[in-house]
Amino acid sequence: MLKDLCLINGASGDEVAVRDYIISQIKDYCDYKVDSLGSVIAFKKGKKTPAKSVSFNAHMDEVGFIITDVTDEGYLRFSPVGGIDSRVCLDRVVSIGKNGVKGVIGDKAAHLLEKDETETVPKFDKLLIDIGATSKDEALGSVSLGDFAYFVSDYYTFGNGFIKAKALDDRIGCMLMIELIKSDLEYDTTFCFNVQEEVGLRGAKCTSFAVQSDISVILEATTAADFDGVNGSDKVCILGCGAVISFMDRRTIYDKELYNLAMTTAKDNDIPVQTKTAIAGGNDAGAIQQSGRGSRVMAISLPCRYIHSGASVVKEEDIKNTRKLLKALMTKIYD
Repeated sequence: MLKDLCLINGASGDEVAVRDYIISQIKDYCDYKVDSLGSVIAFKKGKKTPAKSVSFNAHMDEVGFIITDVTDEGYLRFSPVGGIDSRVCLDRVVSIGKNGVKGVIGDKAAHLLEKDETETVPKFDKLLIDIGATSKDEALGSVSLGDFAYFVSDYYTFGNGFIKAKALDDRIGCMLMIELIKSDLEYDTTFCFNVQEEVGLRGAKCTSFAVQSDISVILEATTAADFDGVNGSDKVCILGCGAVISFMDRRTIYDKELYNLAMTTAKDNDIPVQTKTAIAGGNDAGAIQQSGRGSRVMAISLPCRYIHSGASVVKEEDIKNTRKLLKALMTKIYD
């Protein structure tokens, strides 16, 4: 399922194909509706109705690009949709629009760079997409302004249980929620598959107003910097050390009791977990926590290298241990 989800294109504002796939997976296991912004709100009936309402949340969208202009020579100008470092874009193949037109992201040729340009990262307004067109009219015969573009990226496993793909942020969270919906639940639970997280947590703001959960669990992927040359706390989190339970990031201070519950549950069940060693990033909890009457929030994230690129990496072991943690928490979080 994770492979299927990651290979679907769905940037913020263009989540239709992702949504259709999710609905195909959950429609026989729950009641659901699609809100005006495009998020899916699913209700799974359990054996009991809890005293406190609980929702699980993940976002459908991924980072991508949008076409903004075409040069007279037929090259495409574009802007990022979501937080993308321009360094991960150079020479990458992208797929554009509904017809999947292929192109290559290019920059000024190396032998033409001025000295200061060799020491800086090119900005997006200096990058172009080459689709093999030789004129503006030819290019516009294949693509349109406002088309979305995506990293062309396959899905494969490598090394000792590593997975490489685009959109692992946050198709992992979507997969875990689909699995929960397909399982037998002890308590009634709401699941929100949110749109437009990467451009300001927009979908979550709408669904959280509609749902008004007492407790909200956010399933995510989060930045790991555990590679060569990075030491100590600068690694933030480490692949293979379990799910990341956050106490604070740039958008949210998480509920301390829920944080402690997750940590204690993991310890009692011998499930490896970790926390981030830097106050960085953010997720849908930032909107959910402040919506309506407010909600107590907990974030459970998968450590992910090279996030927001066409080659993100996670570890299968972390996914398995996150499943174990969720199973253990499902008997405690409703108390």
